[in-house]
Amino acid sequence: MAEKRDYYEVLGVDRNATLDQIKAAYRKLAIKYHPDKHVDDSPEDKKAAEEKFKEAAEAYDVLSDENKKARYDKFGHAGVDGQAGPDFSQGFGNLNDILNNLFGGSFGGFGGFGGFGGFDGGQSGPKVYRGRDIRTRVTLTLEEIAKGCVKEVTIERQVPCSSCNGKGARSEADIKTCPSCNGSGQVKRVSNGFFGQTIQYSTCQQCGGEGRIITKPCPSCGGSGLVRKKETIKVNIPAGVEDGMQLSMRGKGHSGKNNGPCGDLLIIVQEQASKDFKRQGSDLLYTKVLSIPQAILGDTVEIPCIGGSVKVEVKPGTQSGETVKLRNRGLPEVNGYGNGDLYIKYVVYVPKKLTREERELVESLKSHGSFEPKETNEEKGFFDRLKDMLR
Repeated sequence: MAEKRDYYEVLGVDRNATLDQIKAAYRKLAIKYHPDKHVDDSPEDKKAAEEKFKEAAEAYDVLSDENKKARYDKFGHAGVDGQAGPDFSQGFGNLNDILNNLFGGSFGGFGGFGGFGGFDGGQSGPKVYRGRDIRTRVTLTLEEIAKGCVKEVTIERQVPCSSCNGKGARSEADIKTCPSCNGSGQVKRVSNGFFGQTIQYSTCQQCGGEGRIITKPCPSCGGSGLVRKKETIKVNIPAGVEDGMQLSMRGKGHSGKNNGPCGDLLIIVQEQASKDFKRQGSDLLYTKVLSIPQAILGDTVEIPCIGGSVKVEVKPGTQSGETVKLRNRGLPEVNGYGNGDLYIKYVVYVPKKLTREERELVESLKSHGSFEPKETNEEKGFFDRLKDMLR
């Protein structure tokens, strides 16, 4: 299998390109390689144009989406694996519709601009629409994030009406071709000006761009062709996801009107706060409180970690605020690029109140040379700090 080209290279833009620049680059390639422009080509040339069109569409799908673009910039193709590119299983769609979706409004088939002939806005059958995306949230514990998991989400989505098979009419006989546009969904306007003849296309007002008129709507869906249905969907959560990250399940959103393609289900990750750890990317921070004897003499302490616990040697003379690192004991990187680290921050507990005997014991230690602080200009000695806290 050939290695995928860099998406920025495919569109011919740099990594700092704006969304408008990305759209303009895709528009140029879509016009050049759309299969409708190559109907008279040889089979080999047709296939080559299709692949170029798919490649451009996939690059645009990623670089025009803020979340996908961020993952691609960080992880490359692996960051958007399985989430890049439109679904062409039902055809490549109408080029005019593609450009309308890019920039809004009607491009009128380019009839008055020359060089882009062959797209007069005509269409066979009713105009289809892509379904809307559905957004939902899923809450994950740190343990679920560490291992990856399968979560169930319940959504309400629009699906084709079973009574009319998504057509919106009681029967086929109740669907009539629009007399104003003859089924094209667009009306043509020709005007003569100083620079010659100009042809413009606009959405037909009588049928709303559908190309058809329903005389008797389906009673089950009211003519929309869609009904609401609750569904429970299993979502595969990869290990290492972060709070706010968006996952996509292609084709699990609302169904499109007139049996158009479905939108996507977008799952936003919410990370449940952990009682033990603070998270920084794939690294974890754990605060371990030590007693004064533990800090002075050293000890073996048990530290919780993902999937269990680990015993750690505390060195004699450990200072409050000192941090040690356990390699690869953090969270996995998303898409499997290794593990983060676990950082242990030691905090020495200093009691606020002492008994008379305890105070005398602490005072007696001050006279021993080993307990005399080697004070610097930046920091007080241990026992001076201890004494300050006991006052």
